[in-house]
Amino acid sequence: MAKSEVKTTVLADGLRYKSKEPGSPFKAAPSFGGASMSCFLCGKHRLRSLMATRKILGRAQAVCSPSCKAMDEAAASR
Repeated sequence: MAKSEVKTTVLADGLRYKSKEPGSPFKAAPSFGGASMSCFLCGKHRLRSLMATRKILGRAQAVCSPSCKAMDEAAASR
């Protein structure tokens, strides 16, 4: 199996991704409820409007609402 051609190189300043598109896949939203955030329990990014806060390990953490499993089932049924 042949190796694919490497399109990136390590530059002198340590940056590697010359061909990588700049920016983040998680764009800034104009409103607070439209922004995405990762769930503390499952780690998946959801809209903040679809999340709730629960006290976990003594701190308020954002988690899927009503549950991670219910959110996955709802996404699968679409």
